[in-house]
Amino acid sequence: MQTSTTSRNTLSLDQAPPIQVPLRFFLSAPLFGMLAALTLLWTGPAAWSTRWSSAMLAATHLMTLGFLTMVMMGALMQMLPVLAGAPVPRARQVSGVLHLLLTTGTVLLTGGLLFTRSDLIRLALPLLIATFGLFLYVMSRCLWRARSQGPTVNGMRLAAAALAIAVILGSLLGATWGRNIAGLYLTDLHVAWGLLGWVGLLVVGVAYQVIPMFQMTPEFPRRLTRWLAPALFTALALWSLTTLFTSRLTLPSFTSPLLATLPVLGYALFAGVILRLQQRRRRRLPDVTVLFWRIASVSLITAAGLWFMDALWPIAYTGHIALLLGILMIVGFGVSAINGMLYKIVPFLVWLHLQSGGGRGRLTNMKEIIPDERARRQCWLHCAGLCLLMAAVWRPSWFAYAGALAFGLSCLLLWLNLLAANRMYRRLITTGP
Repeated sequence: MQTSTTSRNTLSLDQAPPIQVPLRFFLSAPLFGMLAALTLLWTGPAAWSTRWSSAMLAATHLMTLGFLTMVMMGALMQMLPVLAGAPVPRARQVSGVLHLLLTTGTVLLTGGLLFTRSDLIRLALPLLIATFGLFLYVMSRCLWRARSQGPTVNGMRLAAAALAIAVILGSLLGATWGRNIAGLYLTDLHVAWGLLGWVGLLVVGVAYQVIPMFQMTPEFPRRLTRWLAPALFTALALWSLTTLFTSRLTLPSFTSPLLATLPVLGYALFAGVILRLQQRRRRRLPDVTVLFWRIASVSLITAAGLWFMDALWPIAYTGHIALLLGILMIVGFGVSAINGMLYKIVPFLVWLHLQSGGGRGRLTNMKEIIPDERARRQCWLHCAGLCLLMAAVWRPSWFAYAGALAFGLSCLLLWLNLLAANRMYRRLITTGP
């Protein structure tokens, strides 16, 4: 019990915001996953011709903004007061504004990308800039006065800085969309700071807390928690600077590729440590959360292997490798890790708020809120969708529809499971069982 007790002692549960603050984000995210799947179903194999196809760009942003960022915003609204001891001021109002702006901006942006409508993109940009400007202001203010310090809070700070960089780069790309002004290097930097910076660093920081607490593993090694996130951020920054200023700096040609290997190695190390910690779990009972994190870790290691293979032995299928890396990082790593967190965080929140809110019936056991059987079905469907989407890169005429359908159904089951938990909370808090 040493590990779980240590983790819980850092939590300020009395400062948790109302449950609907994070839940509005959590319930919206799977809907955007379904929209991404419908986009790929509608366009079929044509979407897989290149990473630059309008359908692939739209589906990518539906996943990165509508799914990943939606959940991460909701999670931070919950975690800033609980983990950092820094409550979000006017959490109900702030979360409502952020949710509305992010939802509207994402729909307009992806609609503009899908139908090549520059007017929709111009409408989306100020909404998304306002979304992230407000979010970063709130997040920075909370982290500045955070009572708790440590690797998780430091990871949040670095993730916020990475998000700011990704937003600036994305805004430049959006402002010059259709005019061939922004180069490919800006797109690659935007992707790197969005996925490896914002998503990756936040998952790393949160994993330090949730994996030992919810999966009953030993703590992460202290050296790793102290140095990994800063090293990843520094490596991304150095790689970005050499990419931007290669022509002005007298550096060997291999400098930029060499620096790019550093964050890749760092994330592969992080994934390997998670798999090692899971092998040392004290509670050996089956747990769907463990399975989701294993999928995320294996996807991360596979992505690193593909990246090195393409860097060391370039082949004629570079376009295919880019699509595979995107699927592995977004669906394999990001969505899998978020699924694993949601299946622990949402039942815990329901249980916590029932306990503190005076529900009129017995307090529901957390395993009853989202039964393992339902979560496991969704997990296997998610895994099937991931494999079929990867196969669609090579044989879109065979696997494009099946992959999109399986992934869309997985998002539907996730939404139904989260919706059932929300309904159970509403029922028990008012009438009891």
